[in-house]
Amino acid sequence: MQTTFRSVFISDVHLGTKACQAAHLLDFLQSIKTDILYLVGDIIDLQEMRSKAYFVDTHHQVVERILAMAKSGTRVIYIPGNHDAFFRQFAGQTLSGVEIKLNARHKTANGRIFHVSHGDEFDQMVKISPLMLAIGDKAHGLMLSLNQWINGVRRLIGLPYWSLAGYLKSHISKAKEFIDRFETAALKSAKNHKVDGYICGHIHFASFRIKNDILYCNDGDWVEHCTALTESTAGEMSLIHWSENPKVLATEPKEDWGLQEPHAPTTHLV
Repeated sequence: MQTTFRSVFISDVHLGTKACQAAHLLDFLQSIKTDILYLVGDIIDLQEMRSKAYFVDTHHQVVERILAMAKSGTRVIYIPGNHDAFFRQFAGQTLSGVEIKLNARHKTANGRIFHVSHGDEFDQMVKISPLMLAIGDKAHGLMLSLNQWINGVRRLIGLPYWSLAGYLKSHISKAKEFIDRFETAALKSAKNHKVDGYICGHIHFASFRIKNDILYCNDGDWVEHCTALTESTAGEMSLIHWSENPKVLATEPKEDWGLQEPHAPTTHLV
């Protein structure tokens, strides 16, 4: 599997919480080489850590690896999200080699311009259903706890990582409707910004969608899916999953196929 990239985008890591798949992320960061690493928000979950912090050794190692990458020549750009919004006050500054920005414009190797942001700005534009509110709060927390238990058992019997929460999001119609509205809002924003595409995270659902030659890319998360968005040296975007069995989930669509579930990572990994 290719591990050298021009740029890599990750978000929704949620360091400081038990749900964070820090071991898989650390292995990913230690295995890749990239010119640019974008941290697209919710990297450290300061919001959750107010009530209970879970910052174990692997979480520290992830931070140390990112700083080491910045020191060794990788350009690291940090765009804070809603769970690490505290860092937004440092926008425009560079801390320990990490550039902090509210958003960014990324130019690919083949000349396309992408607007990059966490994606929480669409919360006011997209009507969130009661189901998604539940998923985003206690119900989501319960599913993540069950996910940890299920994957603990799967490891004991030699099975690879699998996401319960992601599976439910892919199979509940109201959840899919919310994702569709979110992606539509991002595509409209890209059109308003007069760019070729939009890259974000926030909703923990890695996907591609193309409409009117504008490409939406969501890099997913590292609590449910363990996914990243990558750009090749030729400028092509891909979504990859990284756990016991790393694999490419999808490459960017070349025509308007509507809502894309990249081999549906939540079902592909069952």
